[in-house]
Amino acid sequence: ENGKVALEKIKEQGPFDIVFLDWYMPEMEGYDCLVEIRKDEGLRDMKVMMVTTENQQENVIKAVMAGANEYLMKPFTPDMLEEKVKMVLGL
Repeated sequence: ENGKVALEKIKEQGPFDIVFLDWYMPEMEGYDCLVEIRKDEGLRDMKVMMVTTENQQENVIKAVMAGANEYLMKPFTPDMLEEKVKMVLGL
């Protein structure tokens, strides 16, 4: 639905092996959701991948500095997604 709902569900049902956040989501952007996840002691170590069309270098750096484990640019292929997920999860 939106970033706020995503954060609520993550807090209620997480931590998960990996969470995918789009930079632009209604109510709460993916970046803000990432920041809140990293503030939560129970979720802090959860893997988070930003998935977005936003390719500005400053935003990539901002997300990584806030704790994103990886950044995947849209459009992407299934192979690209698989490669990034394996890398993030250490598979």
